[in-house]
Amino acid sequence: MILKIYYKDTKKMIQVNNFSNYILKDISLEIKEKNLIIIGSNGAGKTTLAKLIAGLIPTQNIKINNINPSNIFTKSKTSLINYIPSSMDIFDEYISVYEYLKLSNLHTSKNIDEVLEYLDILFLKDQLCKNLSSGQAQLVLCASSILHNALYTIFDEPTSNLDPSKVKNIFKLLKDEINLQHKIIITHDLNLAYKLQYDILFLDDGKIIFQGSNDKFFDEKNLENIFQNSVKKVQNNIVVDFV
Repeated sequence: MILKIYYKDTKKMIQVNNFSNYILKDISLEIKEKNLIIIGSNGAGKTTLAKLIAGLIPTQNIKINNINPSNIFTKSKTSLINYIPSSMDIFDEYISVYEYLKLSNLHTSKNIDEVLEYLDILFLKDQLCKNLSSGQAQLVLCASSILHNALYTIFDEPTSNLDPSKVKNIFKLLKDEINLQHKIIITHDLNLAYKLQYDILFLDDGKIIFQGSNDKFFDEKNLENIFQNSVKKVQNNIVVDFV
């Protein structure tokens, strides 16, 4: 199945052609400067696809702006695409949040304090990264994405470690058309995907099952076809029916 998401500037694009491994099966897609949500159940291959799109899986089957990522210098590559994992990997346990974020501020002159304030985490500025809760670390990663300001930013399960009071901060960022350019969001949260209103790619067992608009994916007949009455739209929310 081939996914094509068109945009006016056809020079800027991520292409995957007939990629398969032990998780993904015959994946072909084109992403042209448009926001995209990739959803699916646990084990469907979402994170593997995210890493593939980010150029983190060595292969000749992917191109970013018509160039294989392995042939792009690191600094140029980081200006094109940035992968935000679901958890923070600390290489120095004594690095502070501010010092960590300075490493991300390569392609912009954005003020770190302003970015932290935007996400309501300015109070974390001088804390050591090793002392952050999982939710705080997730918000710091999101702050790094604003400072990094790549053409494409891939968020891998950006709300997975957050309590409900902080999810709204991430939602604000994911809807932001000013501080981030183009977003690819990996999630299993159907309600988040519905509220964001971006195009949907649905993975199941390593295969692309659906690709298209948000409205078409969350049409009641399509939900019934994919989820067999276990997922329903109720009062403008997507809920799991346990009955």
